[in-house]
Amino acid sequence: MLRLLAALLVLVMAAGPAEAAAIDGRQIGLVWTLPFAGVLLSIALMPLLAPAFWHHHYGKVAAFWGAAFLLPFALVFGLDKALGEVAFVLVQEYIPFIVLLLALYTTGGGVLLRGTLTGTPLTNTVLLAVGTVLASLMGTTGASMLLIRPVLRANANRTRKVHTFVFFIFLVSNIGGSLTPIGDPPLYLGFLKGVSFFWPTVHLFLPFLLCVAALLGIYYLLDAWLYAREQAKPEPELARQRLSIEGWPNVALIGVVVFGVLLQGVWQPGEMEVLGESVGIERLVAIGIFLGVTAASLILTPASLREANGFAWGAMAEVAKLFAAIFLCMGPVLAILKAGPEGAAAGLVALTSDASGAPIPWVYFWLTGALSSFLDNAPTYLVFFNLAGGDPAVLMTQGATTLAAVSAGAVFMGANSYIGNAPNFMVKAIVEENGVRMPSFFGYCAWAAIFLLPLFAICTLIFFV
Repeated sequence: MLRLLAALLVLVMAAGPAEAAAIDGRQIGLVWTLPFAGVLLSIALMPLLAPAFWHHHYGKVAAFWGAAFLLPFALVFGLDKALGEVAFVLVQEYIPFIVLLLALYTTGGGVLLRGTLTGTPLTNTVLLAVGTVLASLMGTTGASMLLIRPVLRANANRTRKVHTFVFFIFLVSNIGGSLTPIGDPPLYLGFLKGVSFFWPTVHLFLPFLLCVAALLGIYYLLDAWLYAREQAKPEPELARQRLSIEGWPNVALIGVVVFGVLLQGVWQPGEMEVLGESVGIERLVAIGIFLGVTAASLILTPASLREANGFAWGAMAEVAKLFAAIFLCMGPVLAILKAGPEGAAAGLVALTSDASGAPIPWVYFWLTGALSSFLDNAPTYLVFFNLAGGDPAVLMTQGATTLAAVSAGAVFMGANSYIGNAPNFMVKAIVEENGVRMPSFFGYCAWAAIFLLPLFAICTLIFFV
């Protein structure tokens, strides 16, 4: 995997210029969103209808839908436009995304929590709470990769445990990242646009506190009820082992990854062209840092530690293949939204303002959230950030409620589906790799509808109306 990504990076750096991002949302209709719908339906239905085929050929299915968008696009708009779109997705979105994910996946899989850790309701609730706090300090992906394996081991002897991993996605992989730009990509984009570093900490703290307190309380009651219903299994009397952490070099390397993320926000030395795309030098340096961290983790971590941690590459490969198609096929959807009143989604965009043209915060919350549930929540945040005016000085002051609504919608509602935020799908893949059957795509959405949507409705009434 590392060699493949390094080769891709070298290829991109060495290749000649191509035409820049090609899609103009004013010139395309909703028919161009069909390949993206195909990707979503494949992820949702094929594991249920054809599990053996999907398990062995999901990469080919992803490639099919990528081609289903790209080939007609090349025929209609020309090969140069199609190559320009590929270059845009590869350079601006996919490589930065997948290299960061790779670094966090590799380092997180190299930290091992040893000792006696039993998945009681209290222990599980504490683990979820710790992960939720860590998510704003090291990112939702970093916290998810660090804690998912300890949670898996703690609950190895539990009969009923799927709910634990669902709430893990709700809290650690999404809502926990709402307090700093490090926490979740949408807030990081806001930081790059000029939103103050601690603005989310101040303005999202109360919605964060409400959601986290409610979900942890619900989880504890649910887990306690299920725990009481399980048949008690006699376990051998073993001496309890103190908790200890192995793989400290990887903990330090996770810190280096966080440094690489922050670096891009505070250091902008200029740009250079890569495949016709203007890319900040700081982003290229960060990619180099993330690849270096991945290599260092592989070198410094004993194979026995990774084996004890249940580490494998299957989950990373699945995310890399599926998200390549997702990023490519979502391009027309985001372009149409970006076109605003001049695009095919003009009716949807019109809902965000009242008769006087003033933004309606609760509409921004739900529209940003609904689209972030199925699109990449980072560019979705950016679309609605710009739709609300795009001036950080104004949005942080008189537009604070609108900016909070956009921010909360993007971060919170990324939890509504497996593809709303990258760590969601990664957690699902790791859990299933360890023999636990997670809910189907629609099954997970049903969990979100039951536990999250009523909570988001309460947040709407309290904070955004």
